[in-house]
Amino acid sequence: MSLTYSQWVTSLANLMVIPESNAEFVTDLPNIRDYAELRLYRDLDLVDTSTRDSSATMTAGNRNFTFPSSNGTFVVTDELNVITPASATTADGGTRNALVPTSEEMLNMLWPAVAGSTVPQYFAMVNQDLAIVGPWPDQSYRVEVVGTIRPQALSSTNVTTILSWYFPDLFLAASMVRASGFQKNYGAAVDDPKQAMTWESQYQSLLASADIEEARKKFEMRGWSSKQPTPQAVPPRT
Repeated sequence: MSLTYSQWVTSLANLMVIPESNAEFVTDLPNIRDYAELRLYRDLDLVDTSTRDSSATMTAGNRNFTFPSSNGTFVVTDELNVITPASATTADGGTRNALVPTSEEMLNMLWPAVAGSTVPQYFAMVNQDLAIVGPWPDQSYRVEVVGTIRPQALSSTNVTTILSWYFPDLFLAASMVRASGFQKNYGAAVDDPKQAMTWESQYQSLLASADIEEARKKFEMRGWSSKQPTPQAVPPRT
């Protein structure tokens, strides 16, 4: 069953055996949620967190490209595609020119200045939100960014997320790992030293099956198929 925010709070309080109105519990809820969400987003390469954003353009004569954020902040960048001609207003309205990732050092050596500017061919990450390209752009080209974003967190106003909808069991298990710290059951010298370890074991077991399912969604299983591996299939499916 999928979880809404209120259902998650109720389920968590029931498992912790405390009232939902407990002041300390209410205060710590954002920390428990952040721990569970960030851990899952890092552990699982979710197909649903991948997005395409072509709302930003380069500036002619400027090698710096600031990433767009209309769909969310990019955490991992998979592709940068320069759209030609420069008059194209959408990614599908022109031709995608895929940029090859490289180092800042190479770009600084080969294209140290604006001279020879044309359609860029390479890019290098400077920080989370900024890349440099080479050659420098000679026109204001539109850029399509493909990568992973962090979705909006679960809250009383954002009542469901990818995690609460598709992975409610895993999300709840991750929440309980962090909640064990709230209950001071995180180490050997505590009232219930096995609580955190038990929930961590549950989390790892559920994570393994979810990881396989995500790989199937992206055709990344054995033989680049969407099928679950089976010992009876010899040779493996392709």
